[in-house]
Amino acid sequence: MIKPFSLQPLMHLAQHQNDAATRKLGELTRQQQTAEQKLETLREYRKEYQTRMQEASGNGLDQANLRNFQQFIDKLDMAITQQAKAVEQSKNLTQIGRGEFDTTQRKLKSFDTLQQRHLQLERQDAEKTEQKNLDEHTGRLAARSMIDKQE
Repeated sequence: MIKPFSLQPLMHLAQHQNDAATRKLGELTRQQQTAEQKLETLREYRKEYQTRMQEASGNGLDQANLRNFQQFIDKLDMAITQQAKAVEQSKNLTQIGRGEFDTTQRKLKSFDTLQQRHLQLERQDAEKTEQKNLDEHTGRLAARSMIDKQE
């Protein structure tokens, strides 16, 4: 009879931790992509606004409107800087999440390896026991056969 794997509760815990790390990494990756998309949108908007300002300047823009354009571009630059920092922070968090995921993967793989070894040893023990029983049975039959011939 195969004995249960004694580390099974720890293996289940490792599986749950791995599942949680997988979900967390997925969420962190999604957040990073969203932050990168926002940054790209801000950069595109700034580029468009810069182009509008240059076109308006070419058409004779007064000083007040030029100042308004420049102030808005400055605000966009600040937003871009802040969003770039948010992207970097998000990348760092994603790297940490990837490290946690990798750690749980290694732990789960280790438990799986131990379980496979356990099952292999149990199968070998069962095969040895079966072979021993077969040998004993064969030996008893041979002994009976010898006794029957002597009689």
